[in-house]
Amino acid sequence: MTGRSRVVVMGATAAEPPPGIHVVEGVVDLAFASSLGELSAALEGADVLFAWRPERETLPAAWPNAEALTWIQSASAGVEGLLFPELVESHVVLTNARGVFDEAIAEYVVGLMLLFAKDLIGVLDRQRRREWRHEDTESLSGKRLLVAGIGPIGRAIGRDAQAFGMLVRGLGRRVRPGDDVFGSILGPEDFLESLAWADYVVDALPATAETRHLFDAEAFGAMNRWTRFINVGRGSTVDEPALVEALTDGSIQAAALDVYEEEPLPPDSPLWDLPNVVVSPHMAGDFAGWREALVELFVENLERYLTGRPLRNVVDKALGFVP
Repeated sequence: MTGRSRVVVMGATAAEPPPGIHVVEGVVDLAFASSLGELSAALEGADVLFAWRPERETLPAAWPNAEALTWIQSASAGVEGLLFPELVESHVVLTNARGVFDEAIAEYVVGLMLLFAKDLIGVLDRQRRREWRHEDTESLSGKRLLVAGIGPIGRAIGRDAQAFGMLVRGLGRRVRPGDDVFGSILGPEDFLESLAWADYVVDALPATAETRHLFDAEAFGAMNRWTRFINVGRGSTVDEPALVEALTDGSIQAAALDVYEEEPLPPDSPLWDLPNVVVSPHMAGDFAGWREALVELFVENLERYLTGRPLRNVVDKALGFVP
């Protein structure tokens, strides 16, 4: 690299910057852009974009001014909102936040499985009614868990589940030998059969053309009536009307959802009112300190970029995730 790099932080202001971002000011020119007009102006001559809080429509609209751009760092593990055609077809390298949220999401999933197994919703409900009633609860040990999506988040979920004695299988893009996390790694051809095997199904899939509405009426119909479904992947992977029907007619027992096709979840969504559903606002990975961790990842990648070393977490723009 020659000259001084210009870094644009998208979705932030100088008054409210990402925590710790100013450590790079000594080596790059730093600019902030929180609107389309600011982004369009800031991108002129900029070679690096840190997509801190990107809006789906903003970067495509400002793209004509991004002629000097060579690298975009996403502050999210999911990058579907950034993969517009002009970026996909360009030479610009895209990296994501893979690795930052894995353990937090895995802990969240285990917490949800314990909530279901120990009927903590019922316990709290009876507490509010001052009702003293003893009930036996389930154990996670020996229960069968299918994790759809065997990337770092899926693997972290599998490892934590193993600690509770669960039997863990993974669903990937192809069949492969099992390993220290997944006793079996199944492919798409085994999808419905694997759903019938599981007591708990965790969706940790990215948003791609292949995963859109993968969990549809047929998929929920293949599950057991005692199955609990947990989605910490992407909302587009689930046909929500089909999920509502499965939860209403007893095809599956319960669901816990952290992501949705439309976010925020609309107030009129039936998911809010179903007694066998846990709704959380896309927060499974948001541990105390996650913002600082994202900046640390960006700073490390920026150092790699400036010194000509390979970047971490390079996304295959055709696939939509890090292979």
